[in-house]
Amino acid sequence: MKIAVVGLGAVGGLVAGRLARAGLAVSGLARGATLAAVREHGLRLQEGGQEVEARLPVSADARELGPQDLLVVALKGPALIEAAPALRPLLHQRTVVLPAMNGVPWWFMSARRRPPTAEAASAALDAPLGAVDPGGRIAAALPLRQLLGCVVHLTCASPEPGVVRHGFGQRLIVGEPAGGPSERTEAVCRVLAEGGFSAEPSTDIRKDIWYKLWGNMTTNPISALTGATTDRILDDPLVHAFMLHAMAEAAAVGARIGCPIEQSGEERMAVTRQLGGFRTSMLQDAIAGRPLEIDALVGAVHEIGGRLGVATPSIDALLGLTRLMARERGLYPAAAAS
Repeated sequence: MKIAVVGLGAVGGLVAGRLARAGLAVSGLARGATLAAVREHGLRLQEGGQEVEARLPVSADARELGPQDLLVVALKGPALIEAAPALRPLLHQRTVVLPAMNGVPWWFMSARRRPPTAEAASAALDAPLGAVDPGGRIAAALPLRQLLGCVVHLTCASPEPGVVRHGFGQRLIVGEPAGGPSERTEAVCRVLAEGGFSAEPSTDIRKDIWYKLWGNMTTNPISALTGATTDRILDDPLVHAFMLHAMAEAAAVGARIGCPIEQSGEERMAVTRQLGGFRTSMLQDAIAGRPLEIDALVGAVHEIGGRLGVATPSIDALLGLTRLMARERGLYPAAAAS
């Protein structure tokens, strides 16, 4: 199996590095300082107090790597919008595309199960999400029939180009966008397991995606706004109450699109609290001056709620405040639609 990883940052670098060290035929698509660092030193993986090196072919041009059997896409949402058309040389008719990204993916509404109701049949509800794929550029480049969904339940960071530091967690959930079991889901899980990941097949990946979103949709932007670690966010009673309101709104939206939440907000916060205080990925991006993934985490929920007519005042406020902060710091496009 030929495997390529697009984006050799934190998650992409961890996946590519581990698979390369396991002896699989993996290559990477990267650019700039990351490309130069991996060409010179390989990927340097820091895990368990040790650093190991993983060598793999890398390029900035998809045409040099050619068609792949498995394509792991680990770019940030804003970067994928620009990069997606250039990924076509990596695809053949049976390539499996696995986006390992945060938040609501561009295909999320197109793949949903549609019960026989007037609302479910609404073309407006099923239309591509403008928040994460304006103009449908990603959907045009990466066909839905070739996708598998993925939820990443681990922490890692890239303190410098070509270096990946693993924190905690090994879990990757993989499944068909429309749900149900499949051989290709099982095959991809077996490949990821060779890299030391706890890879789980899912028969309802949309529900798994929404559940993770429900848990980090609030902590990520609040951490970027305040600079606070997760423990300090959860300990503030006013912020705590605000988060519960936003989570209740997201749960109401999820229930309408086939992604019900069985936990309470308090129960989900207790899970986060067990992890201790840490900097979220969005806070790490804000500190590093990288574009923030606001739309995939908050903007998409705001958009879906609007299509359904579900009121989301807390989510709307969180989106507006985080987006304004990011625009003022040059971390979000100034001309983006409101």
